[in-house]
Amino acid sequence: MLTVEKIGGTSMSALSDVIKNIILYKRTGNELYNRIFVVSAFSGVTNILLENKKTGEPGVYHLIAKQQEFEGPLNSLIAQLKEINKKYVPLGLDLTVADKFIEDHVRHAEGFLKHLTGILASGYVSNEGILQAAREILASIGETHSAFVFTNILQNMGVNATLVDLSGFYDHEPYTIDQRIRQAFKDIDFASTICIATGYTKGTEGIMREFDRGYSEVTFSKIAVAVNPVEAIIHKEYHLCSADPVLVGQDQCIPVGFTNYDVADQLADVGMEAIHPKASKPLEINNINLRIKNTFEPEHPGTLITREYISPERKVEVITGTNKLVMIDIYDPLMVGNVGTDLQIMQIFANHGVSYNFKATSANSISIVIWQKDFKQALTDELESTFEKITVEKVAMVCLIGSNMDKLGLLAQSSKALAEADINIVSAGFALRKVNIQFIVAREDFDNAVIALNKEMGK
Repeated sequence: MLTVEKIGGTSMSALSDVIKNIILYKRTGNELYNRIFVVSAFSGVTNILLENKKTGEPGVYHLIAKQQEFEGPLNSLIAQLKEINKKYVPLGLDLTVADKFIEDHVRHAEGFLKHLTGILASGYVSNEGILQAAREILASIGETHSAFVFTNILQNMGVNATLVDLSGFYDHEPYTIDQRIRQAFKDIDFASTICIATGYTKGTEGIMREFDRGYSEVTFSKIAVAVNPVEAIIHKEYHLCSADPVLVGQDQCIPVGFTNYDVADQLADVGMEAIHPKASKPLEINNINLRIKNTFEPEHPGTLITREYISPERKVEVITGTNKLVMIDIYDPLMVGNVGTDLQIMQIFANHGVSYNFKATSANSISIVIWQKDFKQALTDELESTFEKITVEKVAMVCLIGSNMDKLGLLAQSSKALAEADINIVSAGFALRKVNIQFIVAREDFDNAVIALNKEMGK
């Protein structure tokens, strides 16, 4: 009964719990095997290599992009990775072997990067391809390190563990991502080993170019499609809950037991990723069920995401959202009855590489909500050159999400809950399938809106 399992960076940094709660939990002997684990870098490492995912603080990559000195930061990186290694000596890590491995690996990467920066400085080639290659090389370091450490610990515990290094650091084969994965796993007897695979996969198309920071989940998804497991599992540091327990309180929300891939897409659209949407599609298409589990509660079955699930009860499954949005209102009196205005606006957004989370229309205006990080003054300038008036506001979005929410009076019930909490609805909407009811509110009302809706839906 083969499974493919993904361990996130926060969980990886708690390797003792991972070994106790995931690897060994209720398993002995041959029961340990028939499992492939795809690992992220230890928490914070990819932020050092690339940039901080949340704050945008630049890492080593940005020094290379600006053609600045990066050897010192790489030396610092080696020191930091060796400090991480020391943490896992009590678990059985061979420190001498692990330190030598990461020192050699980063030095090898440094050689590649110096060649790339030399070519970059020559001015004979475009920056884009060179910088993308640098980003790929740097990204691979974190997962290669964590996979090596994890494998070494398991082997020293007497577990038959196989390191599957998909980074392609020491070969020049022109494999695509899918080809490299198939090649790496083709001769492995899964029944007699645990596979520890790097979350980064080298491929001719460039996994960072295609998926950026969602690459480890894409590797996980592609491995699952290649080996066709009985189930795919993602281990996180929290449950997928009906609302954020930090916001509404642990006793005011519950783990979601079952849902479907459509709901998972809705969650990802507002930043609450059960799985990266580009990773979930192959699983959904190939009818591979996905389970989300809490690393620190191994006895809990977690959330099972399937293609066909529909809640037998009409209800809201998750209340979530984000306060990191901007609403752009485009007004022009010539819109009314004019064919193609929406297309014209969407073309401008496409020209600036911006997609939207929400859209509402009236006779003379179209309001579009986007991520604040995607907002550019150049986008507003082009809209203002074409239409009469552009208004920009910072907003939040609160969503009611579920696989079966076609419930009489739900919109009235939720609007009433917001009104009673003195929260004004800036805009609202839902598609015909009613899997996601969206309320746009002022940013400062976001927390109270989630709390109010969660309280109302729990009655």
